[in-house]
Amino acid sequence: MELGNIKRVYLVGIGGIGMSGLARYFHHLGCVVCGYDKTSTDLTNDLHNEGIRVIFDDRIDWIPYSFQTPDASTLIIYTPAIPKDSAILNFFKDNGFGLYKRSQVLGIISQGMFTVAVAGTHGKTTTSTMVAHILKDSGNDCSAFLGGLSSNYNSNVLYGKNNVVVVEADEYDRSFLTLHPDVAIITSMDADHLDIYGDHSHLTDSFKLFASQIKPGGTLIHKKGLPLDTGYTYAVEGDADATASNIKIENGDFYFDFKNGNTSITNIRMGIAGTHNIENAVAAIEACLILKVDADAIKSALGSFRGVHRRFEYIIKNESQIFIDDYAHHPEELKAAIKSVKRLYPNKKLTTIFQPHLFTRTRDFADGFAEALDLSDELIMLDIYPARELPIEGVNAEMILQRMKLSNKRLSSKQTVVNEIKAKKPELLLTVGAGDIDTLVQPLKQALQNV
Repeated sequence: MELGNIKRVYLVGIGGIGMSGLARYFHHLGCVVCGYDKTSTDLTNDLHNEGIRVIFDDRIDWIPYSFQTPDASTLIIYTPAIPKDSAILNFFKDNGFGLYKRSQVLGIISQGMFTVAVAGTHGKTTTSTMVAHILKDSGNDCSAFLGGLSSNYNSNVLYGKNNVVVVEADEYDRSFLTLHPDVAIITSMDADHLDIYGDHSHLTDSFKLFASQIKPGGTLIHKKGLPLDTGYTYAVEGDADATASNIKIENGDFYFDFKNGNTSITNIRMGIAGTHNIENAVAAIEACLILKVDADAIKSALGSFRGVHRRFEYIIKNESQIFIDDYAHHPEELKAAIKSVKRLYPNKKLTTIFQPHLFTRTRDFADGFAEALDLSDELIMLDIYPARELPIEGVNAEMILQRMKLSNKRLSSKQTVVNEIKAKKPELLLTVGAGDIDTLVQPLKQALQNV
């Protein structure tokens, strides 16, 4: 496929965060861009308002006429999350169109560019967005394909005028193996996506393969303790090639010092909260120093970094009420989010609302979820969000509740939880999950504020 020849792009599953980024990228290049997704969301509404046509009926007769015949100027992109019996997907398959996964297209786009790829079972979205912001804010510039909406730019895709691209490298379905980066960051390799990989060892092998694909002369940066034999290591308050130390909280802001073999940066103020985000920042700083970004410019950029939508995002922040929303959907992510909230507000009672994501993930990590959620003072559990999966007999949200030691816990529904919060008005509320719990954020905010 020659990118320069592409004039029309159809995306099957356009509403996903990664797919919508590609839709915006090709629209920016002047291509005619259309797509299908199952449901309307704020993101698909944004695409529509930007001039990208999106349909929500899986019907062949809704495919525009200009996409009816395959040719070299037409590109069809699909996501593996689309069901195999999709009428639109099968129309393109059966009529001789070349179909590309999102990851393959990212690989082609980044092929001729200096690529910074950030991988990891968690931390990759914030870290890649941090790297992109530092490069933008410092005047070094970059393009970027991100796995979340940057709060600084209100977008998941950034357009640069140079040859540098920052890419979030997704391990799901081994997607990141289409990339051959110049600089790679690996933030974590915890067991996840076992419905794809079968066991943790196969996931680990996939990350090692990704690390081996770095271009000759390129650099690997990874969290200390991961089973990788080469590259630079980083850690929070530990022994590594790059470290954070002197972590403190002042007026609700996190501060820390950075040090590697050549550079020290003191008293860095973080624009976002959380010890786990200081760890992400250490990796981002190390990558940007390799790209010759000035240390003072890095310090300034981290202070103005506003994070990523649904990554430790403050919804309400005043003296009487705190409401934080986070995408955490793995036990380690939950632990990091809850511990950071408790560290910031040690004297407030924490109410957590959690929506498990996927039946397989709930089954595989029920004990880990229970241990993480026990760190809360009160837990409200929602039903499992199934996403692409069919129910598994015996697997439900009760599995986690039964394993928890916390006494103040209960199962609730999306329909009733808003009224519960309105009645109780908790002083410190955390919503966590990767499903559709985000649709509760505004109703919960209004309930807390009596709107």
